Amino acid sequence: MDRVEIPNEATYSPVALTDLFVLAPLASRVLFGATVPGRLVQALAVGAYAGSAVNDWICRRRARPIDFRAVFGHDPFDLEPMSRESREAEVGELVSALNERYEPLTLPRRELAAVVNRRLTDYIANLTGQRVETSSEVRSVGISRLLFPFALGTCDMLSGDVTLFRDAGIFEPHVIAHEFCHRKGYYKELEAQALAYLALRSAEEPVLVQAARAERLYRNLRVLSGGDLDRYHALVDECGLASGPAGEFHDIRPHPSAYERSVWSVMKPLIEQRMRMTGQGGLADYDAGFTDFIHAQG
Repeated sequence: MDRVEIPNEATYSPVALTDLFVLAPLASRVLFGATVPGRLVQALAVGAYAGSAVNDWICRRRARPIDFRAVFGHDPFDLEPMSRESREAEVGELVSALNERYEPLTLPRRELAAVVNRRLTDYIANLTGQRVETSSEVRSVGISRLLFPFALGTCDMLSGDVTLFRDAGIFEPHVIAHEFCHRKGYYKELEAQALAYLALRSAEEPVLVQAARAERLYRNLRVLSGGDLDRYHALVDECGLASGPAGEFHDIRPHPSAYERSVWSVMKPLIEQRMRMTGQGGLADYDAGFTDFIHAQG
């Protein structure tokens, strides 16, 4: 089988190169009383970051992208919306499956990331006939959290750096798979959501299948709640989930802090605009768009 390797060299740096670029002058001033050493480190970080990004871009051009309409029979951005009745029926089926097979996630993140990356690579290869090999590295600390405190994780589209901000429990395999889809070159959020789900749903490992089901249920509940946080938590209590998985569904959507609310009020319109300018459907792609597409697959 044809094979493409995207090096993702920046992901192996002990510290995210973007963080080093931003923080080096400040740290130098605090530690040495001068910014010159920090500026030198900053320049090295910029060079390494740029070199890694360019190398990844060159290698990624050899990868064959998935044609969603040809492969799945539907354009993910042109679908008939699900009815409320269909969503509620799906919720019942997913709740039953999660209750029957619930298994708390215990696999360490580093091992989990390797398992998820291997599964995602295998799944895409089965569709395209080409293995796109990428890094399995995941960070747990990054200043991007200051800009996206409401998110579970992020992926730097240029360097491929993936950072997870907190433990996501049974949802974590899907969070990692979603960000790894970006790392492999699928930049649209709905496509990353769908590919991550489809790869995990068809996996042999129970915790990966469970993560796919949990993500689909979570997104359906978000749509049914109409974006109201209190209504979402009420639906979690009402839908019949056992106490174990119900606790995880509550934990995945905590009440935001004042800082998170203020940042979200600024970032939400910017993210919405960026997504629409790149041919996406906006923030609804994470929830309604994703579940509509998966529902269309039958």
